[in-house]
Amino acid sequence: MASPVDPEEFTAALRQYPAGVCLLTVQDDIDDVGTTVSAVMSVSAVPPLVAVGLAADGYPAEVLGAVGRCALTVLAAEHAIVASRFSSAGRPSARHLLESVPWTRAEHSGAIVLSGGLAALDCRLERLVEAGDHVLALLEVVGVPVLADAARPPLLRLRGRYVDESGGLAGRA
Repeated sequence: MASPVDPEEFTAALRQYPAGVCLLTVQDDIDDVGTTVSAVMSVSAVPPLVAVGLAADGYPAEVLGAVGRCALTVLAAEHAIVASRFSSAGRPSARHLLESVPWTRAEHSGAIVLSGGLAALDCRLERLVEAGDHVLALLEVVGVPVLADAARPPLLRLRGRYVDESGGLAGRA
């Protein structure tokens, strides 16, 4: 049964909701894959679980399903350019997009985490759940390799733009 809600109207309504921005990375046998995600939510503290929405037909979801582990870095407002790079279609290896950005590898997943992120989660894939044109990746958090001490502003996505907590454009000097 078709939904009575117009998809464009639905998308426009949800654009009014500010969301935190993360970088999801996966290391497979060939390369490092990354994508910008803003559909991230805490699911449980015991056991520690988060859920991430990914395009069902996208390469990151395919690689995550095959590898079974990933990392999430919570981005600071200063990472707006990084978020833009990883949200573009046809992007090269994650390592090439991060040439001037300090990063390390998470212990369990081996995936890239940004050293300057607000936080990073090392994760094991619990399961993928089909959800329309997306999948929800239910992730068990097995480590927290980055947890920033300083209170830097987070990167948010609002109305199709990256903004800081004040609503101003992020990543500008």
